[in-house]
Amino acid sequence: MPEFLGWPQIAALLVLAQRGLEELHSARNTRRLKAEGAREAGADYYPVVAATHLGWIAAIFLLIPATATVQPVLAAVYLLLQGVRCWVIGTLGRFWTHRIYTLDAAPIERRGPYAHIRHPNYWVTNCETALLPLVFGAVWVALIFTAIWVAVIRYKIVLEDAALAERRAAAAAP
Repeated sequence: MPEFLGWPQIAALLVLAQRGLEELHSARNTRRLKAEGAREAGADYYPVVAATHLGWIAAIFLLIPATATVQPVLAAVYLLLQGVRCWVIGTLGRFWTHRIYTLDAAPIERRGPYAHIRHPNYWVTNCETALLPLVFGAVWVALIFTAIWVAVIRYKIVLEDAALAERRAAAAAP
């Protein structure tokens, strides 16, 4: 293996591949939702979300030395977190996208992880952002990118909550 390629770089490439597959799934769901009349909220903000995510992956690849030691317990927790990510995506099914789309006729999800917390996908993202760099002992990468992600996601939640407010009100009405 080349000396510039170690576990952090392999992890970054695997995450990039995972997110690429998720993007294909998201794009397919987006096409279906738009065909049913869904509207996008926060389209101008999406590039900030995408750039932050790619910046985090790039930081893992470029800033963490290939020789970094792997913390196996943290790696196992990160892998378990991927199961939660899949649970979130599976629960939303055809309504899951990277962007914020709302469809008037769609139900407000209350099953799976949504029965326990609001915005579980964003909780997973924040946990992943902190955890993966810590797997390789990169505390500063974890702290800096988690702080950035918290700010980015807080605003995305504001956008999403505004987009869903009418549907939530209708679902709560007797």
